[in-house]
Amino acid sequence: MNAAETRLFLAALRAALSRGQGAAIATVVGVRGSAYRREGTRMLVLDDASQVCMLSGGCLEAEVVEVALEVIRTGTPALTHYDLSEDATWGLGIGCGGSVDVRVERVDMNDPVMGAWLDVLGGGEAAVLAVPLQGAGKILVRSDGAVLGQLGPGLHDFAVTAALERLGLREPRAVTLHAPDGQAVFLDVNTPSPPLVIYGAGHDAMPLSAQAHALGYDVHVIDPREAYLTSARFPGAVLHPLAPEELTEFSMPARAQVIVMNHHLDRDRLCLHHALKSGAEYVGVLGPRSRAQDLLDALRAEGVTFTEVEMSRLRSPIGLRIGAEAPEEVALSVLAELMAWRRGYDGGFLNGHAGRIHDALTHVNET
Repeated sequence: MNAAETRLFLAALRAALSRGQGAAIATVVGVRGSAYRREGTRMLVLDDASQVCMLSGGCLEAEVVEVALEVIRTGTPALTHYDLSEDATWGLGIGCGGSVDVRVERVDMNDPVMGAWLDVLGGGEAAVLAVPLQGAGKILVRSDGAVLGQLGPGLHDFAVTAALERLGLREPRAVTLHAPDGQAVFLDVNTPSPPLVIYGAGHDAMPLSAQAHALGYDVHVIDPREAYLTSARFPGAVLHPLAPEELTEFSMPARAQVIVMNHHLDRDRLCLHHALKSGAEYVGVLGPRSRAQDLLDALRAEGVTFTEVEMSRLRSPIGLRIGAEAPEEVALSVLAELMAWRRGYDGGFLNGHAGRIHDALTHVNET
């Protein structure tokens, strides 16, 4: 789940608890073959059978709601296997050809681990919830190694080590692993929203910021023109009214992805200098390659040099080749590239790919 889905999920849960409603969390913990969503996808089910978020394209939800209502009533977690190819049994004509395992647990705010996990989700903290798929208990593992809760012998140390290793990946995802003794443990991973820093508050930055926020990015917009830099133009973004010579006042977020799009050569030159020296992982310059080259040439003429590592972060032109023209289309193109870059895909067509769609990985981007 991305941060936008998580915000919706948590808001609905808080509202339900404030009304005194019972609730359960259904989580995809295993996927084999083709499925609509991947491990770690969550759905909230309330005691009136209403639901928030989805585990699939609509083929699982009704069945999961029935299971969740029983879990809310009894308090006993349930692990259910759904074979999406069993059309004769379900009579739904889905034909996805895969199967998923869904774990459902009642929300118990007296459980300190569950309470801490919900706080982690709300705060965007890097942490892992480790839950045995057979047996009781759960632990919360934070990125600093702090552990809340206890698992049984043979599983606790394995789960802690696996969780910390998972958090060290660039784009850690939820996964079910097996300890040496065969016990299965699900690692539900939460990481901070990916930061997107946009230099420039022009008209075309608005759809980029809005679409990025909808996808769960932590968006920052930098521009010295306060008339352009308003919450009405950039809802959900953090605004920084800084001139290029004031950029040292801005603390670049860890693992930031940066887009330079001031449409002003002097500002773009200084912003590119700041971005490449900041340690940002991705530095994209909007426009043709020649424009980025002109900016680099001007910086070099001023005596500014960049290391090979710094230059390796530069991307120009940016965006996928989809024929984008309008600002909204350009934003879509750019964000599609960012997603592919983060997750290790080349952004090409899926047409003709015979395996699992999510197995169309083209490069590893996990360090």
